[in-house]
Amino acid sequence: MKLVLRDLLFIFCAAQTIGVRIQSDPASSGGVIQTELKTTVSLLCQPEGSAETETDEELVWLRNGVMVSLKDDNKIGRSSVCVTPVIYEDNEATFTCHLSNNATRRASITLNVTYPPELSGSAEVSVEDSADLILNCDIWANPPVSSVLWTLNGSEVDLVAGRFTVSNDGFTGRLSSTGIERSLHEGVYQCTVVSPMYGTFSKYFQVTVTEKTIKFPLMPMIAGIVVVCLTSLLAVVARWRTFVKVKARVLLG
Repeated sequence: MKLVLRDLLFIFCAAQTIGVRIQSDPASSGGVIQTELKTTVSLLCQPEGSAETETDEELVWLRNGVMVSLKDDNKIGRSSVCVTPVIYEDNEATFTCHLSNNATRRASITLNVTYPPELSGSAEVSVEDSADLILNCDIWANPPVSSVLWTLNGSEVDLVAGRFTVSNDGFTGRLSSTGIERSLHEGVYQCTVVSPMYGTFSKYFQVTVTEKTIKFPLMPMIAGIVVVCLTSLLAVVARWRTFVKVKARVLLG
């Protein structure tokens, strides 16, 4: 009798132990889907159990912990989510599906969105003599670029002679210099990056060093002109009053 009860209890527990699984297109590997920008990712969540293959369990989707809004006919038994088009913000987004009545029965999948750096074309830069030169190169990519190279007129920039500073924060590569001189800094600059997945990308900068212009403080000049105009106007008014008074005396005398 005890053996029969134990067997029945085992069968009951097995029937209640329902997990979920996620199928994806493109297929995942180790819980990660490799995809690119402007593509489509389809996810399908289904309950699974050792004692039954079909169920009326309600399913819930989360994106980075936030519930995804689903239609009523996309919740019971099986539920699908479509990500289209894939955008930058979808990179490293984790989609989780779980049973509505048991959140511990869940499965998750993460997107790894790859994209090249947006680096191309050319730009014209005009800088006054003795001013500061700053050139920015957009290197944001996934996977990150493996190298950033700056050249001037076809040769790698001389950091010491040109007093250049190079920085890279993973998003922007920057070349800068202070107190620039035409003989040292004018010319064609090239920023070149190498992506381990997408290859080489470059952008050109035509830098022209112009003569230094004398800049006058605008606001003090305006204030000075206003003061001069008001003073002149008051002087004219005072003289006019004096003239009127003299003329009146003459007429009365």
